[in-house]
Amino acid sequence: MEDPIINRVVNSGLITFNLEDYYQPGERVVIDIRHQLFQELILKEKDFRDFIKQHDWSQYKNKYVAITCTADAIVPQWAFMLVAIALAPYAKFFVFGTLEELETEIFRRTLGTIDWTQYQNAKIVVKGCSKVLVPAAIYIDVTRSLQPFAASLMFGEPCSTVPLYKKPKS
Repeated sequence: MEDPIINRVVNSGLITFNLEDYYQPGERVVIDIRHQLFQELILKEKDFRDFIKQHDWSQYKNKYVAITCTADAIVPQWAFMLVAIALAPYAKFFVFGTLEELETEIFRRTLGTIDWTQYQNAKIVVKGCSKVLVPAAIYIDVTRSLQPFAASLMFGEPCSTVPLYKKPKS
């Protein structure tokens, strides 16, 4: 008789924390105001206000938007504020920064709704492979949030983990 195959992963009590589960679907776009600057150097208030009035902001409806200026120019803060005001009725969410910074903030908002105490004394594997790009900052945030509660914290897949943290025995 052959010994039965035992699934040690299932019997281990490991909890897989899959960041992909917290990804918010939706189109991500960038508004780069560099093209609204005179010679990509100077913001002319009247021209910029005309742009704000005439631009079709409805194209950003239900989108995630990163607002930036990639020109090496000094742009007054109120210019970005005007863009934010124009976007507010349409965009799902917006930030100042890059697409990666936008993605980080979207994840942070979602992860901010988690009751981390549910992971008290749990053995947790933060899943490593994902079909979506998860910013490195989010792995740090999740580590910071889980460590106070977890009995152990690992990275990877339940069948192949990298140990990260083990709560000291009292």
